[in-house]
Amino acid sequence: MNDTQPEYVGFWLRVVASIIDSILAGLILGPLVTWIYGDRYSTLEWIYRGDMMGFVFNGILPAVAVILFWIYRQATPGKMAIGAKIVDEKTLGKPSTGQLIGRYLGYYVSILPLFLGLIWVGIDPRKQGFHDKLAGTLVIRARKEVKASGQAA
Repeated sequence: MNDTQPEYVGFWLRVVASIIDSILAGLILGPLVTWIYGDRYSTLEWIYRGDMMGFVFNGILPAVAVILFWIYRQATPGKMAIGAKIVDEKTLGKPSTGQLIGRYLGYYVSILPLFLGLIWVGIDPRKQGFHDKLAGTLVIRARKEVKASGQAA
């Protein structure tokens, strides 16, 4: 593979990254929501009552955390662990904040038709899910910066 051609990150590596992110989110949010809700949280009682705090902990907080990681690191901890980053598909540079918010919202489009938009990562030549196509992003292998001395940073 030449230096100008990015190495796309495929389906199974992205699944591994998602598992890592889910475990980390559970380790961080689990004790907090258990402290607030106690046993009610594990019974999903907060969903049936339309509890706003449940919506914040399960919807808003994870979305904000993921988008902030994407903005500042171009990856979530899971993607960083597998050596991947999110880039603009045209420039291979950092995506705009609008693209990243659109990418997150695009996950809902990706899961609606029986998760086809996520499965599409395994079929697409550039390994783009529907959320990537909608946002104009790619997930590629992060390359190490090379210092002037030729040493990897």
